[in-house]
Order: sequence, then C-alpha cells, then structure tokens
Amino acid sequence: MIEAINKSDLFYTDLEQFNVPLAELLSSSSSFCNVPDDWEVILTDIKNSTRAIVEGQHQTVNLVATSTIVIVLNIAFQKGIDIPFFFGGDGATFIVPSVISRDIMSSLESFKVNTKENFNLDLRIGIIPVRDIYKAGFELQIAKHRRSSVFAMPVILGNGLTYAEGILKDENRNLAYPTAAEKESDLSGMECRWDQIPVPADQDEVLTLLIIGEIEPQGMTYSKVLSKIDTIFGSHQQRQPISIKKLRLKSTYNRLRTDLLAKYNSGRLSLYLVNGISGLAAYLYFMTRPGMRYLSELVEMSDTLVLDGRINMVISGTKAQRIELLENLDVMESSGEIIYGVHISTSSIMSCYVRDMKEAHIHFVDGSQGGYTMAATQIKNKKASRPKKQAPL
Repeated sequence: MIEAINKSDLFYTDLEQFNVPLAELLSSSSSFCNVPDDWEVILTDIKNSTRAIVEGQHQTVNLVATSTIVIVLNIAFQKGIDIPFFFGGDGATFIVPSVISRDIMSSLESFKVNTKENFNLDLRIGIIPVRDIYKAGFELQIAKHRRSSVFAMPVILGNGLTYAEGILKDENRNLAYPTAAEKESDLSGMECRWDQIPVPADQDEVLTLLIIGEIEPQGMTYSKVLSKIDTIFGSHQQRQPISIKKLRLKSTYNRLRTDLLAKYNSGRLSLYLVNGISGLAAYLYFMTRPGMRYLSELVEMSDTLVLDGRINMVISGTKAQRIELLENLDVMESSGEIIYGVHISTSSIMSCYVRDMKEAHIHFVDGSQGGYTMAATQIKNKKASRPKKQAPL
C-alpha cells in the first residue's frame, strides 16, 4: 500500500522549468537547488556489461536498461509523481521520493529474476538515501531544463550519483533493500520496434561521448564543453543522430523474440504472434497523418543528451568534426578540466517508452555496439593508467 503524497514527494513535479540555452543554465549556479534529503537514489546496472557487448548482446543490454526505466516510470505515473531519471546504456539511475521506493525495488527484483532467466544477465539493483550521499560529502544539485515545447529534462551537477554508482558496483558493499513479496513488473508502454538506425545521409558517423568534469565549478566546465560542441557540430537538430528517413521497423523473429522476453516470461509464446500483428499495425499507422506526426515528435523527444553529473551524449557528424572536437577535449583533459571517453560507430540503437502515441512517449538512444558502455570503459582505463599519488612523507 503506497502512502499518501506529501509536499516533498512533488518536489520534482513542481520544480521550476528553465527555458534558456543549456550552456547558459549550466553556468548559472542560482538555477540549481539541492535534491531533498528525504528522497532516495535507485540504480540499476548490468554486471559485466562490457563482456556481454563484446559477445554481441549490445541490443539486449540496452533493452534491459530501458526496461528498468519503464518499470519505474509506470509506478511513478500511477501515483502522479514526476521523477528525474537517467539512461546509461547498460543501466539507469532514478531519484525518487521514499513513498514509491519500496514498490519500485520490489518490481525491479522481479525483473532481475526475469533478466537472469531469459538472457543470463546479472542485473544489479541498489538504493541509497540522498541524506547518506550528503553525509559522505558529495553534492547533488538539480535543475529542470525545457529543451523543447514537448520535452523537459533533469540536469544534475555534483558527483553524488557517481558516488552512488560506485557503491553499487563495489562487491564489498551492499545496497540491498528488504522488500515484501516480489511485485510483478509492469512493462506496459515499452516499445523497441526500431532496428539499428544508420547515421543520417549527410554525415559519416555516430559519436557517443561520456565527459566528467574534474574541477569546480562543474557547471562552467560543462557549459564550455557544450559551447564547443555547438560551434563544431551546430545545433541539436543538426547533430541529431535519429532521422525519420533512416527508421526501419524490426522484422526478424529473433529480434522480436528478444524484445518480448524482456517483457514477458518465456512460456508465453503466444504473445509473439500478438507482437507480430502489432508490428504490422504500426507500419500502417506510421503512414497516416497522426503516425507521421508521431515520428516527427519521436525525433524531437529522442533522449540523446543526459546530464547526471556527467555529460552523456550521442551525436552524429563528419569525421572532420569529430577530429576537431577530440582535439579540443584532449586539451581540456590535459589541463585537468575533464576526463572523457568516446565510442565511434555508424548507427544508433533506440528503445522507447510509449504511454500515449499522441503526447507521452520518450525514446532512449545509444550508439550501436555499446556506445555508452564502451565510452565508460575508456574512462576507466584512463583512470587506471594515471600515476598513483604518493602519500606524503
């Protein structure tokens, strides 16, 4: 039984939206406020995701990560609560009021069992109170940015979520959460009907970037990075890796089967036929005027930029643009301002949460072949190769 909502539960729902350029917002510390200390951070992550991606399971890894977002958003929607969430390719992070955390963890535990059974992937789940993040000396500041007429996104400054993620991946720590009987996962609205999406016709490649600011103020560093990206690649629309002309519906049995196994128990084979029929209906729908409007909004609502205390970005462009950007990032990295990872591919993968075809749909984008995961691996390797600081004598 979920408790009654109080004012704190609606903190993010009521948070002011800023309709200014993102680089401007990041450089304005007064636009950010602390996340309430009675909220909680919930994290999901696939253990050994890099190995799974190398073995060819990159789309399955992405699908499982998206599924955890759908589970959590369905619970929050049923309670009328808006929450910040962050897609990471092989997992996701959520900041939630405690009033819904127990139901979320119970549903994720159920999905964890399903993930192991159907894909032999180990899904890690953890929860940590925001007050514990603050007690450990880490910051967690948030603002809400209205990127378009139909899409608002959370923006985080501070390394609080990175700290929480480190605890989740630490085998010696335990973020387990005692729950009652596992609650069946609600994956209604999850749609993964699109095949890999090739780079737009006038561009060469898809670039997946993960950038961590290492000096304060972090917002100013990120404002500088995004300004460089704007200068080199142009506007958000110009570097958008998703284009309507390149969208193709999935058509093979194996791809449809993988999507369904994430949603349902493997014994419910009759649902494969249902999904095939819905795929045909989707093809016909996208030829109608409402369907074409949906596709246009799909591009606009593609989640190609995530700011969770880091910059997570999927963009498209030319090889020359990529070389110029990386030269600039190398300079910033050499000066100690940032550390970054990058993955280059020729396509994107996209999974979707479609609660309403008319207005309530979100589309999660990653570079193919495990873009975010491989970029994170590059950062991990860079950190490992740094000379260790000697203890003072």
